[in-house]
Amino acid sequence: MEQAIDAFIIYLHNIKKTSNNTEMSYRRDLNKLRSFLALRNIENVEDICEEDLQDFVKELEEQQFKAATVSRHIASIKAFYHFLCKEQMVETDLAEALHAPKVEKKLPEIMTVEEAVSLLDQPTSDTPKGMRDKAMLELLYATGIRVTELISLRLSDVNQKMGYIVCRDGNKERMIPYGNQAKQAVAQYLQGGRNALLQDYATDVLFVNCSGQPMSRQGFWKLIKSYARQAGIQTEITPHTLRHSFAAHLVENGADLRSVQEMLGHSDISTTQIYATLSQNHLREVYAKAHPRG
Repeated sequence: MEQAIDAFIIYLHNIKKTSNNTEMSYRRDLNKLRSFLALRNIENVEDICEEDLQDFVKELEEQQFKAATVSRHIASIKAFYHFLCKEQMVETDLAEALHAPKVEKKLPEIMTVEEAVSLLDQPTSDTPKGMRDKAMLELLYATGIRVTELISLRLSDVNQKMGYIVCRDGNKERMIPYGNQAKQAVAQYLQGGRNALLQDYATDVLFVNCSGQPMSRQGFWKLIKSYARQAGIQTEITPHTLRHSFAAHLVENGADLRSVQEMLGHSDISTTQIYATLSQNHLREVYAKAHPRG
């Protein structure tokens, strides 16, 4: 089964042009299935029966995994079996009988504009680290990119003169503009902060840590939580909160969903429509608080 999973991941990468994160997620889910089947002495995909897949899903539910997690595993298995059938490695698509549990869609947590401004104002620009942190936060809020995309940016991905970045997700790329505040922060970091952090290390990665190495997800996660505490923000703040806030604030101020979809890199407009719902909810709250007969 391990060889079949490897072949599937290669297919995703070469044919579907999926991102590394997507491929890692599929592999993780399918390896969990493989471990489950190994306990039943099943090592080949042709030896799997429909009951094995059903029992695997039941075990996930009995282990009290969230419905979204169970649904993701099922989606991975369905995609895997679609590939197996396409490549004639199995005769029947056993995954067709799997049904994902209903997942309650939760609206994403967003900051108020005031909270976002307060968070972005926390880094001081009098140290190389402060310049870097300011540039990272400003750019994340100005573009709505994912944290993995932020820390993967190269110097050549930033067009300072025109004010846009080139963001890559797998083999796909998109151009995203950014405003004056982010432009100033990035320029200051490049002029006075980055070289000081690099020391003797050479890299074309835009954002580096205090050792001159490329910034990590964990490193950025820690700094954003630290600045959120400094700003007195009580709610849980993650890098993705800034992405959600970027989109919600754009829609709230009149941006059309198609443009926001393109900047976020959503393949389906329905994913972006949730920000319109957030905007409508906010307007209702404002009305209820401000209208004399609300």
